[in-house]
Amino acid sequence: MAKVDVLSDSEKRAKRKLWGNLLSWGAGSCLGIAILMIAVLLGFIMIRGFGALWPQPIFEINEKGGKTHLALIHAAESMEKGIGEEGAAEEQALNEKPTRLLLRVGNRDLYGADFVWVPESKIVSSMQPEGAIFVERQEWGPFLGFLSHMTLEGKRFDLSVASGLKRLHDEMATAKKRLNKMHHLEKGVIGKINARMEKKRLAIKKLEVKGKLETLSGQKHKEDIEHQLEGLQAEYEEIADELLELRAEDHAFTVTFKTVEDREKTLPISEVVRIHQPNDLTVFGKTGVYLSRIGEFVFGQPREANSEGGVAPAIFGTVLMTFLMILFVVPLGIMAALFLHEYAKQGPIVSAVRIAVNNLAGVPSIVFGVFGLGFFCYMIGGTIDKFWFPERLPTPTFGGGGILWASLTLALLTVPVVIVATEEALVSVSKGVREASLACGATKLQTVLHVILPAALPGIITGTILAMARGAGEVAPLMITGVVKLAPQLPLDAVPPFLHLERRFMHLGFHIYDVGFQSPNVEASKPMVFMTTLLLIGIVVCLNIAAIRIRSQLRERFAGAKV
Repeated sequence: MAKVDVLSDSEKRAKRKLWGNLLSWGAGSCLGIAILMIAVLLGFIMIRGFGALWPQPIFEINEKGGKTHLALIHAAESMEKGIGEEGAAEEQALNEKPTRLLLRVGNRDLYGADFVWVPESKIVSSMQPEGAIFVERQEWGPFLGFLSHMTLEGKRFDLSVASGLKRLHDEMATAKKRLNKMHHLEKGVIGKINARMEKKRLAIKKLEVKGKLETLSGQKHKEDIEHQLEGLQAEYEEIADELLELRAEDHAFTVTFKTVEDREKTLPISEVVRIHQPNDLTVFGKTGVYLSRIGEFVFGQPREANSEGGVAPAIFGTVLMTFLMILFVVPLGIMAALFLHEYAKQGPIVSAVRIAVNNLAGVPSIVFGVFGLGFFCYMIGGTIDKFWFPERLPTPTFGGGGILWASLTLALLTVPVVIVATEEALVSVSKGVREASLACGATKLQTVLHVILPAALPGIITGTILAMARGAGEVAPLMITGVVKLAPQLPLDAVPPFLHLERRFMHLGFHIYDVGFQSPNVEASKPMVFMTTLLLIGIVVCLNIAAIRIRSQLRERFAGAKV
């Protein structure tokens, strides 16, 4: 007879304990690895993002053959063995130092390129020259060189190294006020006049479309509008003349720089955004430049194909779109969950609906974008244009992409998350609380509104947080429903009706894609990619923290419902 080993109860408990410990340690290890990966990713983004705007030293690098570069050392990489253009001797030199440097020489309008590669074997000497300047311009990227002179209304003033930069900074402050005034006239005053003129023209076209010009009253109305247009045109020409005078005055204040080869570059002082001498700055001076750049990045307007300047319009568009999405998705998700859990008769149809909702969460986001384009933009928006804005056709008003349709598309994308979270929150509400409310004479609706929903609010907000986190980072649906590379007008301004839901907008997620993969100057735009990524993560975290705080307060408030 075969011998059978029988484990005692203590041995079975020890074995179960061992397996339980192994599973616990395995789960803890996986969690630790996941947290470490997230920390490494965030650390990499923070280092590359925060370090991108710190002033870097300028080097004067001399090559064999007498060529000189004044540049920032942007990157270094190893070269493959055998790369060279000057025969065996050069190849041997490259074998000794198989590294090349990527130099940012700037001055793209003079050199034709922002960056050049230089093998270390060709470098004879390098130094950090005193007085070297880094100029951030409105156009053509940075300029690296030296101060030469200023011309103020025809008078030339040489800029010495000692006091020239301070004097230039004083003139830049005056030029900035002049530039702000020009922008106010161009974007503000003239923009409002153009909007009023366009409104009058559309009013005439609307009379024509509706066939009212054939009547005497219609003709009189048209004449009144044309008279108003003449007044607006005169006002426009007056402001335009003032703007031309300001531009002519602005071009009388210029500054001239020179390159390391003594080539000169002259531009209006108002074109200079920021100028500093990184080799001569102290730590406090560099900190001041750094903070100035961060302020421009957060509150400024983009320039140079979005590779420089700020992302304020993208921040505004991201936050506004997220709030609009939440405004649409939360009521829709709550009502759907309430119907499924509280009112619908449980059966195969309701089960099929729940399965469909769960499957909807796995549909690729680009599919929602195509649906939003066809249903919201073309069908609903086209119908709105046909009945309410016929005078603007064939130019679409609501029939194209806009922040309204983008928000609704993302609301459909995230509504399954809110429905599932809301249903789970409704299930967690104590059955005794429901029965007590009904026993006290409350109706079903009163019980739902005043007892069940308040108790389930923390769980509902959890679903809202998840929906907000997903929606804020989605890009694919937005690319075809309203987001653009550069929006000339914000969806919110001082022109009635103030909130323009039909306008296209900028978004931080799309901005990252555009700058990182569509920019003509990829190396120059890399810092903007990391900074924008860090900013998007920060915005999502701040929105989530605010929602979590609200959820915590609600949990404390309704904690007594569990008793």
